[in-house]
Amino acid sequence: MRRYPFPKVDLHLHLDGSMLPETAWELAHERGIAMPADNLEDFRTFIIVTAECRSVNEYLKRFDMPLSILQDKASLSRVTRELIELLATQGLAYAEIRFAPQLHTRKGLTQRDAIEAVLQGMNEGLALCPSISIGILLCAMCVGVETVNEAENLQTAELAKEFLGRGVVGLDLAGAEGIVPLKNFAPVFARARALGVPLTCHAGDSQGPETVQDALDFGTKRIGHGHHIALDRALCARAIRDGVTLEICPTSNIQCETQPSYEAHPLKQLIDMGVSCTINTDNMILSDIDLEQEYDHCLNEMGLSYADLIRCNINSVRASFMDEAKKTALIEELLGCLQALPGKN
Repeated sequence: MRRYPFPKVDLHLHLDGSMLPETAWELAHERGIAMPADNLEDFRTFIIVTAECRSVNEYLKRFDMPLSILQDKASLSRVTRELIELLATQGLAYAEIRFAPQLHTRKGLTQRDAIEAVLQGMNEGLALCPSISIGILLCAMCVGVETVNEAENLQTAELAKEFLGRGVVGLDLAGAEGIVPLKNFAPVFARARALGVPLTCHAGDSQGPETVQDALDFGTKRIGHGHHIALDRALCARAIRDGVTLEICPTSNIQCETQPSYEAHPLKQLIDMGVSCTINTDNMILSDIDLEQEYDHCLNEMGLSYADLIRCNINSVRASFMDEAKKTALIEELLGCLQALPGKN
């Protein structure tokens, strides 16, 4: 029996950080890619042992291995399908899976090819798992000075528009923080906004609240991570006023040392202030975490109540890019779970 039997939603989940170890091992050997272990069990141990990182940018280096594998259509489709199957077994009602098409073009795929492969895997997964709904987010990337891959980022925005309604639900900006000011990526978001593409943006994780302000200036209503907004009360007030939602990933924040501990994490403080917060996994496999384990940390170490968990899922549904009919049904179900709680704390 599940510990948290209400509908669960994960809005911040990276495809390349959530590949099953068994699949990674098999695909790597099929493709002649060297692995950091001699056998599957040691590889599983490697993933767990290396989960603790000193910074976000060090954490990003751990994507080199999965990205080296995910350079063909078959691997992208399979990994997407298997992730959806896993999420369904975990009782998720909805998830938005994000990936950067431009990072999967090293061996001849185009961004379009990568998107089509992921959407094929999504459709296969949904056919097998009708209990879950899925949206795909395309990530533009910060890999250095914004001009280095500006053409690729603008193409990602254009493709997000082309595939909108066919499985793709929005655009994100991910990658290394702090190399250049986040505001330098304004043209990518301006293009997406002009095309009518829904937006989210990584900000306020390894960098301070000023990056959240930049992301809000782009017109985003969702912020990936964003927990450092707690350091700026005026910015918190703006987020509340403008209906902005934070995609909080507690374990990732601890592993990357962008927060010192679960106990010191400002999630509960932000909730109590009235900021719309959600709880997400970020990278399920690389972080050795799932959504129910995140909830355990929230209850046992971060000061949240069971009712807070349900409310965070209501926030997730409201901020999601799913269609309105599904939103209404899920919110009604979650409100029913909230009303059924003893004392409704």
